[in-house]
Amino acid sequence: MTGSRWSARGPLAATLGVASALLLAACGGVTPPPRPSPTPRVSVSPTAPACSDSSVLASWTVARLTAQLVAVPAQETDVGAVAAEVQAGAGGILLFGSSAPSDLGQQLAALEAGAAGGIRPLVMTDEEGGGVQRMANLVGSMPWARQMAETMSATQIRALAESVGRAMLAQGVTMDLAPVLDVDGGDGPNASDPDGWRSFSTDPQVAAADGLAFAEGLEAAGVIPVVKHFPGLGGASGNTDDGPATTPAYSTLEGAGLLPFEAAVRDGLPAVMVANASVPGLTTEPASLSSAAITGLLVDQLHFQGLILTDSLSAGAIADIGLGVPQATVEAIEAGADMVMFSSGDPGAVLAATQAAMETAVSAGQVKLSRLVQAANEVMSAKRIDLCAASPS
Repeated sequence: MTGSRWSARGPLAATLGVASALLLAACGGVTPPPRPSPTPRVSVSPTAPACSDSSVLASWTVARLTAQLVAVPAQETDVGAVAAEVQAGAGGILLFGSSAPSDLGQQLAALEAGAAGGIRPLVMTDEEGGGVQRMANLVGSMPWARQMAETMSATQIRALAESVGRAMLAQGVTMDLAPVLDVDGGDGPNASDPDGWRSFSTDPQVAAADGLAFAEGLEAAGVIPVVKHFPGLGGASGNTDDGPATTPAYSTLEGAGLLPFEAAVRDGLPAVMVANASVPGLTTEPASLSSAAITGLLVDQLHFQGLILTDSLSAGAIADIGLGVPQATVEAIEAGADMVMFSSGDPGAVLAATQAAMETAVSAGQVKLSRLVQAANEVMSAKRIDLCAASPS
């Protein structure tokens, strides 16, 4: 892989790390090694070494590159239903459901054995706590985030997330679409409030401290945390799953909702999910499709260097502006996202249509091949795959 995967931790992480080390020592555990930091976002360069991930990816077809940028949905009770998509090179599997089968790990292992070129997909799900848990029957129940913040210390939250993360990894789930870093005090989640109890606190400092403790616990377990929903969905006008919504004005987010995400970037967390809401004062289109939100704010201004995912591109907020998943994917990748997901529609048909839409966009010059290579490079880094060593066909 290109670049170093190790970096110093931020002040908040250092504080939480010391507390966690004391807890582990008391329990006879071992302090986990430093987290691997994201590979710097790179493009193909004529001065690159003879073999690099980017040089290998540059030799791939547009269709193959595009497949690696897509996470396809699957019911956790029937993961074999997306075997064809995994064989076609889908970069991720998004698990849905409320009770996972006891042999989920074996089913996922069998599914991954057929992955294109031996490049396993990221296996992701929502394991936040409270009413948002997909596999609590296998990993254990957690309180809502707000309840965690009210009843637990950051050290205890970290320990709980690590325990759940270890159980997730044992079942082959490698990515948790959590924690929610949004700052919200509503009564949701519901149609008018997408966060509510999913938010740790109305206080940005508490939301940051407890949310990052949760994320660090997952990382200690070997699971990739994805902080969401950038740049802050707390206080949104509605639920983007159902239709269009706006966040508070960007000037308001700067002093509140954006702060936990700034802390996450400083702490070197590896992945961020971008919301489907528009942000007054920043972008009139969904943030997930906005270069101002993704490239301008997250990458250029905050200097985030990890994996950037979109929220579901089959959401009502995307459909409302007349876009299906294929064209929305083109716009999201063009804007700077690295990976997209969707939650409805036939996975195979949507993946094929998305590949065709991207081929058209590259041919027309709307999306540069180097942007696809850059995005796929971030996906490989998240998977910790060295293409030069693996030499996949």
